[in-house]
Amino acid sequence: MMKKMPVEKKSSVKNSALRVFLTGIAILVQLFWIMNFLGAFRILSQDVSRIVSVLAVFVALWIYGRDKNMSINVPWMVLILIFPIVGLILYFMMGRTSLTNPIRKVYRKIDNMLDPYFRQDPLILQDLKHEDLAIYNQAYLIRHSGNFPIYEHTDITYYSTAYEGFLAQLEALKKAKHFIFMEYHAIEDGGSFQQMKDILVLKAKEGVEVRIAYDDIGSAFFLNKQFKKQMEANGIQCRIFNPIRPWIQMFMNNRDHRKIMVIDGEIAFTGGYNLADEYFNITHPYGYWKDTGIQMRGLAVNSMTLIFLEMWNVLEHSDHDITQYLRAKPVVARGYVQPYADSPLDEEYLGENAYMNILNNAKKYVYFVTPYLIITDEMVRAMTLACKRGVDVRIITPGIPDKKITYRITRSNYRVLVNRGVRIYEYTPGFSHAKMCVSDAETAIIGTINLDYRSLYLNFENGVFLYDVKAIHDIYEDFMKMFEQSQEVTKEYEGDAPMLLRTWNALLRLMAPLF
Repeated sequence: MMKKMPVEKKSSVKNSALRVFLTGIAILVQLFWIMNFLGAFRILSQDVSRIVSVLAVFVALWIYGRDKNMSINVPWMVLILIFPIVGLILYFMMGRTSLTNPIRKVYRKIDNMLDPYFRQDPLILQDLKHEDLAIYNQAYLIRHSGNFPIYEHTDITYYSTAYEGFLAQLEALKKAKHFIFMEYHAIEDGGSFQQMKDILVLKAKEGVEVRIAYDDIGSAFFLNKQFKKQMEANGIQCRIFNPIRPWIQMFMNNRDHRKIMVIDGEIAFTGGYNLADEYFNITHPYGYWKDTGIQMRGLAVNSMTLIFLEMWNVLEHSDHDITQYLRAKPVVARGYVQPYADSPLDEEYLGENAYMNILNNAKKYVYFVTPYLIITDEMVRAMTLACKRGVDVRIITPGIPDKKITYRITRSNYRVLVNRGVRIYEYTPGFSHAKMCVSDAETAIIGTINLDYRSLYLNFENGVFLYDVKAIHDIYEDFMKMFEQSQEVTKEYEGDAPMLLRTWNALLRLMAPLF
């Protein structure tokens, strides 16, 4: 059992908050220098100003023609047309896709190495095509957009709280014999993780290969630089994704938001929760923290292993014998399981497309829970079209926010949805951080992908598509409990808002993709 731990404040854990603060100051100084430099352009002749204005129009038109979502293109266009000099310089420094070409090459190299191991059994796709063409189309999308197979013979266990999932992880870790792979957005070197760390250190001493990868920004307020050294001193390999740099760079905005644990290649965990005390309700900064997760055993674990190995080798290419880690064995289980990952570098938007396919194929209902609701016009249209077909579409968002400005943007999206038939609920006990959907008692998606721009377009994410799996019933029942604990706010947002509020909401939604 998990030891009872004292309630602690975030400040009780040594972290890298000062490093983040100093990095932020350094970047602000650079921005100030740029703005000061731009002040020299005030004395430009009218002819030069006209040239800059014409250039701004051409760049805005070029952005309009990009093969990108218009919700992302339009904010850049507005910024460039209203503030030509500032907008052009910021766009060429931060907005161009080509700025990430060097890191794209690294990912392509690793993906080319791993792709042959993502093996799809063609008979499964044939069976799905005969059984349900809509499900086949979803599996085909995920397979051909990201090369991720769909599997049979995989058992899924659903955890309605992060605490339950964490306990299961501890028990599974104790049985590890060969390797432990962990990739998390945030790890807190505090109370709850201490129990996990004790097991990891013990396993490393036993000769088990232990690897931990974590996001530098995600863990900055939970860890300091000594964590990596301490882990390595205990025989645990550690790699940090996208370390914080004190200069402006576009890739800094792309974070590793995945949550993956693989043990011996035979068991895997994923879901919405990180490894920090607030996720397990040891601390309560935002009321009761609602999060969920799953455990999988069976053939689909191979994909989870490969997804981890992609990120690990991008950070430093060290693996050459991949087969030693693909140890998944078939288990007796009903249904189909398809783990997948989403990357901001491939322009596929797989996370958003998989959600929209669920909406497009729904017959009776689709229920979502997400901590943030900042979606594109395409997602809005998919939700409202489902409503017009008679599908019951509902969304659960937090009752207590963790970020006030993000919460305002979330609420600014309510009105357009409820006026077209979507029902909105706010989770009154606290902060609902789970990221999942369920539809028609037959399909579900669970993982790390929020309904917001950052998850759908900027971060590295992972999810699992489920079809005809027993655990879908457990997910549905958990949604029913969440609805009971939530307050429906649909009627509060019906009709038109006052003009001032509409203007403010429009501005929030316009600028959201830039952050």
